[in-house]
Amino acid sequence: MVISSQKENDVLIKPDKVIKYKNSNIILNISNLSIGYDKKVIAENISFNLKKGELVAIVGVNGIGKSTLLRTIGGFQTKISGSIQIEGKELTTIDTLDLATKVSVVLTEPIASKNMSVKELLALGRQPYTNWLGKLSDEDIAFITKSVSLLELTPFLDKKCYELSDGQLQRVMIARALVQDTSIILLDEPTTHLDLYHKVQILKLLKSIAHKTEKTILFTSHEIELAIQLCDKMLILDGRTNPFEEPCKLIEHKNFETLFPADMISFDANSGSFKIKK
Repeated sequence: MVISSQKENDVLIKPDKVIKYKNSNIILNISNLSIGYDKKVIAENISFNLKKGELVAIVGVNGIGKSTLLRTIGGFQTKISGSIQIEGKELTTIDTLDLATKVSVVLTEPIASKNMSVKELLALGRQPYTNWLGKLSDEDIAFITKSVSLLELTPFLDKKCYELSDGQLQRVMIARALVQDTSIILLDEPTTHLDLYHKVQILKLLKSIAHKTEKTILFTSHEIELAIQLCDKMLILDGRTNPFEEPCKLIEHKNFETLFPADMISFDANSGSFKIKK
């Protein structure tokens, strides 16, 4: 596969690929959702909706259900109750192939085969659109080229995935999600294994992609302070009301102040940061 260069300001979707549906600005609607395993509820009372072009973080303490929520929205596990609607359709009514053109997912599990090259892994992102032979069209190659440029992956294209550092592989997996060209991108801890500079770089890039291409990006994160500064909206899974709002309004409503035990960690509303009590 030959990958050529593209201009930096190209976008990953074309105007004629924007799907029209009722109340078209809402791309994902979650209503009174309960999630868990084997009918055991981990989190409940989850309701929010996402618009096209938003960068949104799911935050909360360990074990509260962040990854479970992401997996449930992506169709990897069954909801316990409530509603998940994508582009106005209930998730359970969308077949697997159609869902692959609407939602791309990057989980924390290791990829099936690290013997693939970066180039081969990125090409797999076009599977929902290729014919049965898997032959890449010029349009497929253009999507791959753009994602390679955005994530600065050109030096790694011929490397095997096992040869990459954790941070490099993370960028490759994000690029693969972009190659899939879905209206919704779900990312589980996309900044894991990255230093502060690269955490900020990835989140700023995701925000730029969301705003320029009208893709909706929902990700889980422990980087709460970065999410406050960079995200359009945030969902705080707290096991009670699970507030969802713009970061400034969550601060105004003091939703971050009860996230961690008050005897050890406090939240400074003026700086939007957490302080350790000594």
